[in-house]
Amino acid sequence: MPVNKLGVHALVFAGGTTPAEVDYIIGETEKSGYDLVEFSLHDSPQLDVAAARASLEAAGLGVVTSRGLSFTADVSSDDSAIVARGATLLHDSLAITEQLGGTHFTGALYSALGKYMRPLSTAGRANVVTVLKELATEAAGKGMTLGLEICNRYETNVINTAADALRLADDIGEDNVLIHLDSYHMNIEEDDFVRPVKLVGDRLGYVHIGENHRGYLGSGHIDFASFFHALADISYTGPITFESFSSAVVSPTLSNDLAIWRNLWNDGPELATHAHEYMVNIIDGSSRVYS
Repeated sequence: MPVNKLGVHALVFAGGTTPAEVDYIIGETEKSGYDLVEFSLHDSPQLDVAAARASLEAAGLGVVTSRGLSFTADVSSDDSAIVARGATLLHDSLAITEQLGGTHFTGALYSALGKYMRPLSTAGRANVVTVLKELATEAAGKGMTLGLEICNRYETNVINTAADALRLADDIGEDNVLIHLDSYHMNIEEDDFVRPVKLVGDRLGYVHIGENHRGYLGSGHIDFASFFHALADISYTGPITFESFSSAVVSPTLSNDLAIWRNLWNDGPELATHAHEYMVNIIDGSSRVYS
């Protein structure tokens, strides 16, 4: 069995986080064989945090949370009021993560999710560093880590490659700020699936596995064999979470942010079961070395 904990994104099962949706998400995650579920906190106002934590604990599941920001609450902005709103969202989200029983908060914590019409400004980048340094200090006091998810150029102008993320993490300068690689974004921005993994090395804290079209694993053209071999080469033992989106399951907020217009699958539980088996097999194969 894999040494990595395997996770699945909640949007594989349901678009929101009402109590009924959360119970369904947790139940299907457990049935599909996963170790953890990732909740996006875009829908956090309707999340019953205490009830969700109780359900997670009853199912024996771990939890990771993620989010991006909005253009009206963006810590990469030059506008101090917009930056302040973004910082508040991040601190509130960190608190929710802790209340859920999670220890890792990740995502595009540094900007809005969406197409920017200009490069990141010097002032905007300085704001990112200041806000995330403060957030990392708070997280460290709670025994928590932060993830910098590297997203493609159509979703952020802050970090698009592993090298970008490492420079930002270095400038933040806190040991609990880790790098989050995502095969979907890597397919757009990186030269291959090996060098970024080895560049990040032991600073890798979280991995998203998704196809180039975000459908069934193995139905697209991503070189997962190279990616998983690279993860084995650096002895990565952290979580690996399956992420897939279809217009069959629509989030009131996140689906528009991520341009989920296509119906790539209809049956989330079946998709999740297939992905779990795929990941178990490829991790097992990648870890076997014969001489």
